Amino acid sequence: MALLLYAAIFFFSLLYFFNRRRSCKHPLLSDYPILGMLPPVLFNLWRIHDFFTDILTKHGGSGEFKGPWFTKMNYLVTCDSLNVQHMLCKCFDNYMKGPEFREIFEPFGDGVVTADSETWKYVRTLLHSLVKQRRFEAFVDQTVQNKVHACLLPILDHLQQQGKVVDLQDVFNRFTFDNICSTVVGCDPMCLSIDFPEVAIERAFNESEESIFYRHTVPMSVWKFQKWLQIGQEKKMTEAIKTFDEFIYSCITSKREKLSKCSKEEIDEAPFDLLTALITAEKGEKRVHSDKFLRDAAFNFFVAGRETMTSALTWFFWLVTKHPLVEAQILEEIKDNFMTMRGF
Repeated sequence: MALLLYAAIFFFSLLYFFNRRRSCKHPLLSDYPILGMLPPVLFNLWRIHDFFTDILTKHGGSGEFKGPWFTKMNYLVTCDSLNVQHMLCKCFDNYMKGPEFREIFEPFGDGVVTADSETWKYVRTLLHSLVKQRRFEAFVDQTVQNKVHACLLPILDHLQQQGKVVDLQDVFNRFTFDNICSTVVGCDPMCLSIDFPEVAIERAFNESEESIFYRHTVPMSVWKFQKWLQIGQEKKMTEAIKTFDEFIYSCITSKREKLSKCSKEEIDEAPFDLLTALITAEKGEKRVHSDKFLRDAAFNFFVAGRETMTSALTWFFWLVTKHPLVEAQILEEIKDNFMTMRGF
């Protein structure tokens, strides 16, 4: 009996010191021995987005998450835009990403999302200078308008006439992917079509993003082992990167060949997509960007342009459906402005 008592005291002492060692100042959830904060997450997995929204709201938008002790999956979680601005803009140099970050975000290469220090500053400055050019803005504006009138509106009209139910997020995914592909490489993959085709490059892009998310949900040792064996999600990641790279590098090669045969006047009149902008900017900088540099810039631009617009459009229309009065006011404003612009 005494032996059991001593064993119990020893066990609970270990748990006490274990919890003290793991304690954090701003925990988002209860920190259980060994399992960390994982139990409440698993229990609310069916409503994970609402769950974390409630938790972050309760804790002022930020807090610490501790995974099971053997996984080393500890995170600082924030949804406060001021914190994000502080880390990514105002005090970027204080938050080095490092090799482990770049390993997790493998498809991004050495682009602006994964770069540090001077590399980050150079890439960021270069991309900002290009996308703020009036010529690039006009090209993006025309590209989006063409896609809206030639594809989005006709497809929505067709679906409405057929009385079909459609996943609006899928529609916007295809819409934004076509737009960003045209904007970055000057090629429209035509994902947004009436038959909703499966396009290899879009599927590869989606797989790579899902694989990056997967790497955040399991211990690093697990996904690295899967990568070594080429099984599971890591096999999909490898195949996705290969498909995407073949597409991007072929676009880069053809773009370089095409521009090398054009005169300055022809280049000035050509569509001003991102690849064209980066390649033609080489002369002004008196340096030649490698194909890998262009590939990494393209992938980072894909992610920045595609996911933000898809999420914004999907949530916007969901909110509109939940607020009929707002919908009526939006329609009235569109009608008034359209009539004014048309001179009616």
